[in-house]
Amino acid sequence: MKEKKRIPKQTNLKLRHFLFLIGILGTLSSCLNETKSDNEPNVILILVDDLGYGDISFYGQQTLKTPNIDKMANEGMHFTNMYTGSTVCAPSRACLLTGKHTGHCSVRGNDLDQMVSNSELTLAKVFKNAGYKTGAIGKWGIGGNLPHDDPAKKGYEYFYGYINMWHAHNFYPEYLFENGEKIQLKNKTQLINGVNPWLDPLREGKGVAEVKNEYAPFLFDSKAISFIEKNKDDKFFLYLAYNVPHANNEKSPDGMEVPDYYEFSQKNWPSQEKGFAAMIRNIDNSVGLILKKLVDMGIDKNTLVLFCSDNGPHQEGGHQMDFFNSNGSFRGMKRDLYQGGVKTPFIAYWPGVIPENSKSDDLFAFWDFLPTFSELTDREKPADTDGISFLPALFGQKQTEKHDYLYWEFYEQGGKQAILKDQWKAIKLNIRDTAKETIFELYNIKNDPEELVDVADQNIEVVRQFEKLFESSRNEFEIIPLINAKN
Repeated sequence: MKEKKRIPKQTNLKLRHFLFLIGILGTLSSCLNETKSDNEPNVILILVDDLGYGDISFYGQQTLKTPNIDKMANEGMHFTNMYTGSTVCAPSRACLLTGKHTGHCSVRGNDLDQMVSNSELTLAKVFKNAGYKTGAIGKWGIGGNLPHDDPAKKGYEYFYGYINMWHAHNFYPEYLFENGEKIQLKNKTQLINGVNPWLDPLREGKGVAEVKNEYAPFLFDSKAISFIEKNKDDKFFLYLAYNVPHANNEKSPDGMEVPDYYEFSQKNWPSQEKGFAAMIRNIDNSVGLILKKLVDMGIDKNTLVLFCSDNGPHQEGGHQMDFFNSNGSFRGMKRDLYQGGVKTPFIAYWPGVIPENSKSDDLFAFWDFLPTFSELTDREKPADTDGISFLPALFGQKQTEKHDYLYWEFYEQGGKQAILKDQWKAIKLNIRDTAKETIFELYNIKNDPEELVDVADQNIEVVRQFEKLFESSRNEFEIIPLINAKN
């Protein structure tokens, strides 16, 4: 019988120590991974509708006060160069959802025949794949003629609100949708000679209320609080999209519809401006409710809260943009590609993580949210995104990955394109209008942030470079041609 080799006692002891160390390291690694997973924050993205860069007191609003939003900025980080996806709601929200700019995304206008494909990666799918509970509350409106369960198909496990954008004009709707089901409210649409004049099967729900009992933005407050309470022990992503301070465009001449004018009732202002002021007040109160609930639940230090608007300020429903100087010092508004139409206040708040009273001047846009959230949840950045992650800037670190330029295209008002690159902003107008000559404008926004002096004629070579970028930055849209419309 062959004798077994005996391991020397000292070697055996070393081996046992080695195996013990391996076990400890394995346990430690497992704990670290668990901790990383447990430390992934909740995320609440608050998106408001048609709020201008100058409508927040922290960003320079002189008449109206927004103390809760200001608190987010003072105790968190504010961004000076965050740009929206577009200059109207549907394409802007599509850019936010999919991480693509309007030269590549599948919704490029407020039209009935455009929608995001169910197969596309979305913000909600990024979070869902990372084990988050996902919810969307408020205005959906990402495309037209959408199925009632469209948010679920895009990754949201819970939804409450409006599905199409025209329905969201009505602040006292007869119904809203919850997880694809129609939920009746205690409101009634006005009839004229026994008929609803706004009835449109493809723009379901739009109209003007005659009986007003339940104000939709307040319902969104309640549903958001309930979602936070229900998911406080899990990690969650909540997309909270208020439909204010948008106007009810069907309620002419006063579409700034609110339950009360509050402290503004005695102001010597037009009723539309009292309504607008009340909407800003209510938005700020909603933000305050959310922040307080996070503290009450003990999850404020593990929740990232973001605040922004979908595009620049409107001049609808009788409201005048200049009344409160809603675009600040910038030129343009909703439907313009000038700075006032596509620049948004953007605030990030995460107590103990984001440096207090900090600022980022780096250049970002809505298509950066998806790669940012991918990095936040340790997911791989999608190859087809136009965006970059702004997570380093969010944490007060140097932003090494930067945009070479930002691109927009817009199909209304004759068709427009814009590119922002370095100190230059190039804008093309009348691209689709066969009756008008195409106009090329160039602004040095470093010296001329108000975009008042067109310097295209003095910078011919720069114009040539931008013309090439306008061609290479996009794919032609199959549904509605932009560049080829005049051909």
